[in-house]
Formats: sequence, C-alpha cells, structure tokens
Amino acid sequence: MADQERVFAKCAWRLIPFMGLLYLVNYIDRTNVGFAALTMNADLGFSPSVYGFGAGVLFFGYLLFQVPANLILDRIGTRRWIFSILAVWGALSAATAFIRTPAEFYAIRFLLGMAEAGFFPGMMYYLTLWFPQAYRARFGAWFVSAIPLSVVVGGPLSGLILGLDGLAGLRGWQWLFVLEGVPASLLAIGVLKLLPDEPSRARWLTAAEKQIISSELAKDTSAENGDLWRALRDPRVLVLTLTGFAQGAALYVNSLWLPQIVQALGYSNLVTGFLVAVPYVISSGAVVAWGYSSDRSGDRVWHIALPWLLSALGFVIASYARNDGLVLLGLTFAVIGPLAVISPVFMLASSFLRGTAAAGAIALVNTSASFSGFVAPAVFGVLKEQTGDFAAGMMMLAVALVMGATIVLALGRAMAARAVKVA
Repeated sequence: MADQERVFAKCAWRLIPFMGLLYLVNYIDRTNVGFAALTMNADLGFSPSVYGFGAGVLFFGYLLFQVPANLILDRIGTRRWIFSILAVWGALSAATAFIRTPAEFYAIRFLLGMAEAGFFPGMMYYLTLWFPQAYRARFGAWFVSAIPLSVVVGGPLSGLILGLDGLAGLRGWQWLFVLEGVPASLLAIGVLKLLPDEPSRARWLTAAEKQIISSELAKDTSAENGDLWRALRDPRVLVLTLTGFAQGAALYVNSLWLPQIVQALGYSNLVTGFLVAVPYVISSGAVVAWGYSSDRSGDRVWHIALPWLLSALGFVIASYARNDGLVLLGLTFAVIGPLAVISPVFMLASSFLRGTAAAGAIALVNTSASFSGFVAPAVFGVLKEQTGDFAAGMMMLAVALVMGATIVLALGRAMAARAVKVA
C-alpha cells in the first residue's frame, strides 16, 4: 500500500501542476471576454443580447468538436493533440483583440470553441490512464481547482490590463485579449516534454512503478465495458448528459456574466476584478476538499447533488437581496456549487466505463454542458435586456440546478439498485 501511494503521489506531482497551469490559461482565455465586456461592449456598440450570444457561441463550436476531439486524442496520443490545441487556441484568443462587428465576434468565438474543444475532456480522460478510481476525484479536483484560480489570477489581472487603455493605440480590452492569449501558444511547447502519452512512456517511472500502475488500473473491475457506441447509448450516460445542461448553464453564466453583475452594484472596473475573485478564492479550497471527500466516502451522487442545491440557494439569495453584502454572499454560493461537482461528475461516468468508452462518455457529458454554455449566456442576456436586471436569469439557473440535483439523485438510486441486483 505504501508503494502504491508513493507511486501515484509521484505521478500526481509530475503531471497535475502542469496540467493545472494549462487549464488555468485555458479558462482565462475562454472567459476573459466577461471582463473585456466591461468596456468592449460600449466601444463596439454591443447590446446585452449581442454580447450574450457572442460569449456563448464559443460553446457551440466546442460541443460540435468535443467527442471527435477526444477520440482523436485516444488515437494519436496526448502530447501531439494537446500541443496542437494550445497553439491554435492561443492564437485565436489573441486575435479577438481585432474584432469590430458582431459577425466577427461570433466567428472568432466559434472558432475558439472548436480549437479548445478537446482540452478539458481530454485531460479528464488522461487522468483515467494514470490513476485508478480511488484516486481520480481528488487528483481531478486538484486539476479542476485551476478554474477558480483562473479567476483569482485573471480577475485582478484583467482589471489592471483594462487600465492600459490607449497604450500603443490599443484599447484596454484589446490588450487584455493579446496579453492573455499568447501564453497558451508558448506553453504548447512544454506539453511535448512534460506530458507522456501514458505511464509506459514516462521516462521518470521505473519498470517496477509502471507495473504497479498497470496492476492497480487492472483491478478497477467496476468499469464494465470499453465499447464506445454501447457506452453512448447507456441510460446512465444519457442521464448524466441531461444533468450536464444544468451544470454548464450555472458554470458559464457565472464565468461570462459575473463581472457585469458585480459592476452593476456600482463598483469600478478594478474593484470589480477583485470582488469577482473572492468567490473563486473560497471555491478553490472547496473544490479540492470536496474531491478528497468524494474519494474517501466513495460517493459521487450526493457529492454532485448537494453543491448544486447550494448553488441554487445562492442564486435565489442574489436575486432577492437588496444588500450588497448579501448579494455577494449569494453569488459566492452560486459559484462554489458548479465548481465543486466537476470532478465527481466526470469520475461518475468513468466509474462504470473504461478505455475509449470512458473517453467518449466524458466528452458526451461535457458536450451537454457546452451546449448549455452556448444557450444559457445568450438567454441570460435576453432576460437582462427584457427585464432590465439579472434576477430573472438567476432564478432560471436556480430552477435548472434543482432539477439537475433531483435527476442525479434518482440516477444514484437506480445505480444502487442495479448493483444489488447484479450482486
């Protein structure tokens, strides 16, 4: 047992920090449009509905290419595929600085979504190649903690970059896209050196350590099959895919609209950047602690449902509160929930699937979340335009999360009953 713990800890220290850095840059590039919008919308004459559609259309490109992207990764290997993804998405993100019209905004966001479609599901699948079930949620949580850290870093950084307005003839929001887009292309080079395709190709593992990993992965008998097409028709995968819609809606509306929600309370761009970071500072610890809790207990279902219910409560509080402190408290709850469940959600799919089937199922669940990432920000923008505030949109998200929690609890009961029947 000691040798096993040491080997998987060694793999985690070798892989997770760099993977997390890549995801931090990925999430900044995906969501920095929320901070750019604080000045970009006025400069370009974008209405809330134009911005909402353009911010969300990224996820339409994302969902179209997600399952194919994960299958390509399974075919050609992690290093070459993730290298290609980073190089292209970094260039596209930086190019967003030069849009002028809604059509250009929509096009560049769509292409950016296609470019980065394979990154997150690919990384979640990559973890299944290195770690058995008992370790995945905790190490997945360390990887996912890059999301709140991206806002902790990106929020204040974006607020400062917006202050470069006028430097070299560029507006602050243009500098934001350029300075936050270029690092992805540069980090692509590191992928070739630091991410082996699988344990058998890791030069920093001994033959004995590779054997330990192989034998522990082979013990994961809970994974029933590796057939892709059978997995994509599995009712459990389809139900998880349905709940992914609520998850993606909350996650991406928070990412793309939170700066404007906070700014509407009367704060400056710089103060907004720091205030938006606060819920994510708290979330970064919650994500890791929840992942460890899920692994220790062996539970995935309640570790998904409870954070979603907390987030729903947060949206209700933020919708009705008239005190800034209560609004910010509600928004903090709203942010924590969708972040805390990311690792348990995807590890639930890999708990009964393996190999290519797990890769395809993870991508399919994330495709649903991506579709809601396309729809929800756009609908949120329309509701804001029609009602004049954010309350209706936040109530919509609260209802979706309660429904998602109810569905996943029903799935948990069905899976438990199936396990008893098989036993």
